[in-house]
Amino acid sequence: MNATPKPGDRHSFAFVVPDTKTVPNLYPESADFRAMPAVFATGFMVGLMEWACIDALKPFLDEGEGSLGIAIEVSHTAATLPGQTVTVDIECIEAEGNRLGWRVRAHDGLDLIGDGTHRRAVVRWDRFQQRLDDKRRKLGKCSGPSPTPGVHVPG
Repeated sequence: MNATPKPGDRHSFAFVVPDTKTVPNLYPESADFRAMPAVFATGFMVGLMEWACIDALKPFLDEGEGSLGIAIEVSHTAATLPGQTVTVDIECIEAEGNRLGWRVRAHDGLDLIGDGTHRRAVVRWDRFQQRLDDKRRKLGKCSGPSPTPGVHVPG
């Protein structure tokens, strides 16, 4: 990192919710999700909160760096309809080395819809890719059938 966000630094990020970010689209393979109301899905809200933090970090990263979500604790307290704009307001609450903590709050113009904390770690993509390559090699050495992507494997 060429610099580090400091506690108290703030950033806002806005997104208009399309039909594709509603609960029935979260896991279209799931009849349970498809049967639910078409409102902004919690999983997509979490992703939007991560996106806001990623966006805030851009000016601080060196070439070849990025960030990964490492923890999130948020509530989702109000439904948001497609077409509404969700604004995520974030504040840096912790900056220690390559780890950063953020207070995240999302609102849709009428309601506070989500609130909590999110932590990210800044990484070098080449090192992260090496770990993924190592994992692929280990998986290739494992015996037994591999699960089919997108298929629920009973536990």
